[in-house]
Amino acid sequence: MKIAMMGSGGVGGFFGGRLAKAGFDVSFIARGAHLAAMREHGLTIENEPQGNIHVPKVCVTDDPASLGTADVVILSVKLWDTEAAAKQIRPLVGANTAVLSLQNGVTKDDVLRREFGEQAVMGGVCYVAARIARPGVILQTGTMQRIVVGEYDGSKSRRAVELHAALARSGVTAELSDDVRRSIWEKYVFLVGMSAATASMRKTLGPIRANPQTRAFLLDVMRETVAVGRAHGVALPADYAESRLAFADGLPETMTTSMHHDLESGSRLELEWLSGGVVKLGAERGIATPLNRAVCDILALYAAGTPRN
Repeated sequence: MKIAMMGSGGVGGFFGGRLAKAGFDVSFIARGAHLAAMREHGLTIENEPQGNIHVPKVCVTDDPASLGTADVVILSVKLWDTEAAAKQIRPLVGANTAVLSLQNGVTKDDVLRREFGEQAVMGGVCYVAARIARPGVILQTGTMQRIVVGEYDGSKSRRAVELHAALARSGVTAELSDDVRRSIWEKYVFLVGMSAATASMRKTLGPIRANPQTRAFLLDVMRETVAVGRAHGVALPADYAESRLAFADGLPETMTTSMHHDLESGSRLELEWLSGGVVKLGAERGIATPLNRAVCDILALYAAGTPRN
């Protein structure tokens, strides 16, 4: 199986690195200092509880066309780069290529369908706290490393089964879903809540869940998201937000989100697709989303990024 990782940051670098370490044919598409470091030193995944992983030699390029056709192309770029990335990976996509997005949000695959058609797009979602610590090095916080893949029609296709097996062999907790749309929304509920709370409060999960008022805010943001998903026909349990809060209680106190990191670094935020997506999708079904609207308003001045001198 020939796998191309479009984006080699926290998500693409982590899962691609695990697959490469397990011996699979993985190519990385990166840029800048990260690209240069990977060419010279390979790729390292740092994780204190589990030990570090180092892949001394990796195939990495900034020119997707140089790689030829892949069996699977995995996207993990920021959401605002999706359309540009889709055009860049076109040379990688053949008649039987699966295109899989591990990006945030619930509308991510709409762009891919427009570019490559329904048949090419496989659904997926991942759970990992990882980021580029320095060029060529991915830092994973905690031990969570779960990925869910599946076909949108619920079938167990050969490509889905093979990718699932490859991920499992790489040491990742991998699941094959027969309702991948629901799986994507399950993460969306949690991610919207976590991103809204950590970014708007400028705190990690520990203090947020320990304070009754901020804990209630986190829960209610997720409740709004569940209501919107159910209104759009997603099979989420009515009490799904409560179960996600219980899940959050078992995570490290230092756990945070990429949107919190992006806010702290002055980078552009995925606000439009997270809390903003809840507001938009809620309006389509007449579902009130006042807390997610408040998060959008609070962070509006930072959404485009505020580069530091």
